[in-house]
Amino acid sequence: MNRRSFLLRAGAGTLGALTGFDARSEPLGSGFLVGCYTRAFDQFDYRTAMDAIAEAGYAYVGIMTTKTKEWIMIRNTTPPEEVQTIQHEAEKRKLKIISVYGDFTMTESVEQGVRDLKQLIDHTVTCKCPNLLLGGSSDPKLYAPYFQAVKECCAYAAEKSVGLSIKPHGGEISTGPACRKAIGLVSKPNFWLWYDPGNIFYYSDGALDPVKDAASVDGLVAGMSIKDFRPPKEVLVDIGAGKVDFPKVMQRLRKGGFNKGPLVVECLERGDLPKLKASATRAREYINSVLAA
Repeated sequence: MNRRSFLLRAGAGTLGALTGFDARSEPLGSGFLVGCYTRAFDQFDYRTAMDAIAEAGYAYVGIMTTKTKEWIMIRNTTPPEEVQTIQHEAEKRKLKIISVYGDFTMTESVEQGVRDLKQLIDHTVTCKCPNLLLGGSSDPKLYAPYFQAVKECCAYAAEKSVGLSIKPHGGEISTGPACRKAIGLVSKPNFWLWYDPGNIFYYSDGALDPVKDAASVDGLVAGMSIKDFRPPKEVLVDIGAGKVDFPKVMQRLRKGGFNKGPLVVECLERGDLPKLKASATRAREYINSVLAA
């Protein structure tokens, strides 16, 4: 059985556990869970971001960045009590954490990478979150050690009911085929792709349309960052206002087997809090209209 067939078959039984899918709570009976990352509000404290996300009508939140010195909210060095507080703050607002973007500094030591990544997995469990999103390494020399560390952590993540994923994020993983290559290096059933159409445009300087690129990721996608793009190189764009053709991207991803899972708004055009909240509300409504169609 080739990897695509394996993933498509495995997805029927395991993707629900890895994505937090709950047929009772997804919008429109679609199988998709629509959420919003804190990054959309990261010029504010994350508590303010969570307030706005809840008020914009979301039931799901993604933990990514916030207005702090560290910027990225959860790293392997983040104290466990801080992670617990993040989870409690989400719970207070009746938000379920559906994705954690975790950051760790990879060195040439695979052993250290494994220790750091396991800490991120533990943090994800503390957040009661089924998905840990990784950004890869920008250093080509660390490409092989990075994904070896991921490979060695997949069994540990599976024991904790955590799915691991990467997104198109520049460097050696800037396109769908490049991400497929990296996922193939790991070749574990709980290591998936978190698609990001805005980044496909961004890292190709607008040359590669994600509608075309999406055909290269059949059988790999577990979730999606909802991000738009405006030339020459801007992703802080309201959803539906840029170059990404979300209906066509979704149609192509669904053809490739992505029929349920998280869809999490990552970026919006900058503005004051009322403007951002209104943009987040419109983004949620727009995504639901795409799913309904």
